Amino acid sequence: MKKKLNLQSELIHSLTKMRDEKDMTEFLSGILTPKELEELPKRLEIFRQLKKGVPQHAIADEVGVGVATVTRGSLELQRGHIQQTSWWRNLSVMGG
Repeated sequence: MKKKLNLQSELIHSLTKMRDEKDMTEFLSGILTPKELEELPKRLEIFRQLKKGVPQHAIADEVGVGVATVTRGSLELQRGHIQQTSWWRNLSVMGG
């Protein structure tokens, strides 16, 4: 378990060091599959829609994912980790 935490910490450290959109794009393209690159923005949109109070079935239809994926996002919101981020706090500024 300790090795896993170290690897996760290294990933987070690497991501936070990137200040340039081009660097981030290249990095993510290098470490993620095309499918993963397609899915991550969908997850962000799920959170945006949940914050707006959109029903889960409507989100699933609009984003093109299963209801289970939206439910997973909803459960993550209940855990409270997302709300502790600056991304979440600034979401309305980002069009959320």
